[in-house]
Amino acid sequence: MTVSLATAISAYTNATKIPGAKGAELPGGAGTPSFGETLRQIGEDAVATMRDGERQSIAAMSGKADVADVVTAVAAAEVTLQTVVAVRDRVIQAYQEILRMPI
Repeated sequence: MTVSLATAISAYTNATKIPGAKGAELPGGAGTPSFGETLRQIGEDAVATMRDGERQSIAAMSGKADVADVVTAVAAAEVTLQTVVAVRDRVIQAYQEILRMPI
């Protein structure tokens, strides 16, 4: 299952509409984070999601977790991984396009 860049952007846009979510400020505002800060936060959120999936899986193996929680956490980790891979592929593709540009 592949995730398109448009889907990843749409998911991130929807996540920023949640009240109180980090990065929910409008572009150009006084509290707008820089591009680097935004990427760092997205990376940290992705790692946290993956760790939660691992934690739930370990809890399930020891019999201390609800199956619904495990499935939800693993599905979220899978979507996060697919999104990260899709973004990585697009960044590499853009870099290769830049390299092909005539000087």
